[in-house]
Amino acid sequence: MTKKQFTGAQMVVKALAALDVKYIFGYPGGTVLDIYDALFQQTEVEHILVRHEQAATHMADGFARATGEVGVVLATSGPGATNCITGIATAYMDSIPMVVLSGQVPSTLIGDDAFQETDIVGCSRPIVKHSFNCRVVEEIPNIIAKAFYIASTGRPGPVVIELPKDLLMPTSMGEFHIDTDVKMRSYNPNIKGHHKQIKKAIKAISEAKKLVIYAGGGIIIANASELLTELVDKLDAPITNTLMGLGGISGTHKNYIGMLGMHGSVEANKTMANADVILALGARFDDRVTNNVKKFCPDAKIVHVDIDPTSISKTINAHIPVVGLLDVVLQQLLDELIATDFAPNKEERVNWWHEVNQWREINRVSYVQEGDQIKPQRVIEAMYKITKGEAYVCSDVGQHQMFAAQYYPFAKPRQWINSGGLGTMGFGLPAAMGVKLAFPESHVICITGDGSIQMNIQELSTCLQYNLPVVIISLNNRSLGMVRQWQDMVYGGRHSSSYMESLPDFVKLAESYGHVGMQINHLDELEDKLNEAFAIKNRLVFVDVLVDEKEHVYPMQIRLGAIDDMWIKKGVKA
Repeated sequence: MTKKQFTGAQMVVKALAALDVKYIFGYPGGTVLDIYDALFQQTEVEHILVRHEQAATHMADGFARATGEVGVVLATSGPGATNCITGIATAYMDSIPMVVLSGQVPSTLIGDDAFQETDIVGCSRPIVKHSFNCRVVEEIPNIIAKAFYIASTGRPGPVVIELPKDLLMPTSMGEFHIDTDVKMRSYNPNIKGHHKQIKKAIKAISEAKKLVIYAGGGIIIANASELLTELVDKLDAPITNTLMGLGGISGTHKNYIGMLGMHGSVEANKTMANADVILALGARFDDRVTNNVKKFCPDAKIVHVDIDPTSISKTINAHIPVVGLLDVVLQQLLDELIATDFAPNKEERVNWWHEVNQWREINRVSYVQEGDQIKPQRVIEAMYKITKGEAYVCSDVGQHQMFAAQYYPFAKPRQWINSGGLGTMGFGLPAAMGVKLAFPESHVICITGDGSIQMNIQELSTCLQYNLPVVIISLNNRSLGMVRQWQDMVYGGRHSSSYMESLPDFVKLAESYGHVGMQINHLDELEDKLNEAFAIKNRLVFVDVLVDEKEHVYPMQIRLGAIDDMWIKKGVKA
């Protein structure tokens, strides 16, 4: 008896369904129309039609960050594929699991500069975890399964699959086989930390007089938040998060000393600078944390735990490297602490906390409210109060991103969705859409600026089509705020191309897309209008908040200084 035959396009959709994919984000074009036809003829996988392929990648990215699942993108060849590049790079820099299905011209035309041909595998090679070229129709299902496995295990990241048009057409048929229990001899990420390195780490921790825990986005990715909190309580150590690690421990935990780095808190940066042992967990010593690497924490012994061995000692030398999955390694550390009957030295801990608390007394994220001008910090505080800290906050990139990170204490992991590594303007709105799709009953906020929102503002149309009622809060300072801040502080106030001299009426623009628009001009109406915006449950609300255009983000590290060389306000150093 002849087994049923399927086209390559049908195999793509069947493979996605077998891998429990709920949504695929994309935009149709010539080379992938057979896949779109196969999607039309089934009900298991829902396609979300965006208005630009970059938005598809960010929407898949936001969905992946909020759920921990793999985000899936579908684009046609040539410009469709290259429009995905920024979103692929965004996911790569932040270790987000994503699979991008890219059409390609027929196999016989590859290399001939055919219509809409681009070598997407070559274009994306530096910014993907892996790539696949499909050349045989029967290989498609297992290639997709392998792509999902690679994207979601070890250090997650994006995987690109190139699908030539001739493999998708009805003229190419084959039997469907998929092995969802993937095993690859050439790819076996370390799971457990080596027991000798665990013992070395515990010895360093036990001998530390000034221990600090430095936790990054790896805590979120590994779903290790509860174990991290248990470790912090056991060690009674101060803990700081990177921008990507916010929510890895509650922002209201008694040991939490705030975000560290370029716009981190004084106490976080001072604590790191004065520590004798740094326990780094799922963080990569990014330049936005270290400042000048030659001046970084010279007296500290560094224990660095990461799933990616290439991230260890890449920037800052690790004295004790531990390679493994963070949730597994944290459990190993806790077990070893229990086995050795560890208890922190009370006198040393009291002395260390006395130092840390002195730094806490410095007004680290203060601002002065003058007259009726709306300070952007005040908007974030009001947003936190109204949502009781329970919203998903998706940020674009700029001053508004830093204000949100500083003034919205995230209580849980996966609440804070932002482009950390690449710093992609235009990320916020489509990412919020992906989160809202995953959690339709939750408050989902896009915090943005008048510059960032215009990068992907066309997705307001997608929001209406799929009923994605996010709340957009634009801190409108009529400028590219972070660019202007640097120009104020470094370039003598020469504002070269940083002011937006022509802006749309965002209220009317939102209304033209079928949404609710409102503007806030005065401080005394801020909370009432934000309450009104969040009370509207079934429609997208665009809130255009006219904020003080001269406000800077403080604290701010002093360029080329040590980690704790900081401006804490205009003209005042820490």
